[in-house]
Amino acid sequence: MPVDLLSEEIERYRDYAWQREPDRRVEDVHSAERFINSIGFCAALTDSRRPGPSLFIAVCGRRDAHMPRNVQKDPESNLTWVLKDEVMRRGKVYYAKLARGRATFIARRLIPYFHSVWGMLPSVEAKLLSPEAKAVLRVLRREWEMATRDLQQASRIKERSRFLRAMDELQRAFKIIPAEVVYQPRFTYIWTLGEGRFSAELATAVPREDALREIARSFLKGAGLTVRGELARVTGLSAPDAGLGNWSLVDEGFAVRVGPGVYQLSEMK
Repeated sequence: MPVDLLSEEIERYRDYAWQREPDRRVEDVHSAERFINSIGFCAALTDSRRPGPSLFIAVCGRRDAHMPRNVQKDPESNLTWVLKDEVMRRGKVYYAKLARGRATFIARRLIPYFHSVWGMLPSVEAKLLSPEAKAVLRVLRREWEMATRDLQQASRIKERSRFLRAMDELQRAFKIIPAEVVYQPRFTYIWTLGEGRFSAELATAVPREDALREIARSFLKGAGLTVRGELARVTGLSAPDAGLGNWSLVDEGFAVRVGPGVYQLSEMK
């Protein structure tokens, strides 16, 4: 069942849960944080052409929201960008580029589960991280906070492309996060260690099978029904891992398998 062939019942369920309704749209940083905490995790700036909940769509308050080409002059995309900065700055939810380079918000309660799947233990950093990523991490562990350009210079990575790949690598591994954004005198992010803001959550050990189940639960609770491949596309999980998560929900009675790769909340049956 393709996503674009979902029943109207499921679409209305998602309209409410994902705040795709005009009277439930996100309008300030407090409602943005409530939305993220309610849904568990969401993309920052994706529109209706990508599956899953999104802060931008919740700001628009409609299911067919499309990001315009000229985002600087669009009030909805501009507000989403401002809210993204404010949410990131307040540090009450996790924000970083995670699997597949997607800017993602995660509620605190789900951080241990995402970290269990994608995070990297310090004991394997030397083996798994690239030389550039290790250089950036050494600097941040010494300085704690640093602007993008200063961090590149301090880590002695001359090529911008190699530096940016290292930054993305460290974000995916739950090592660093953007903590602040500055626009004057020039635009830059201020980077810090994820453990500085979310030490308890990142130190919580969770079995991988539990993590897959809880990530699947969070998505299904907001989606009502998930079709083949949807959970993997939204989260960046592999297809087998997404399947394991969904089947765990079936085993405990939280979900019902209604077709190949299609799972629905038991309470909606």
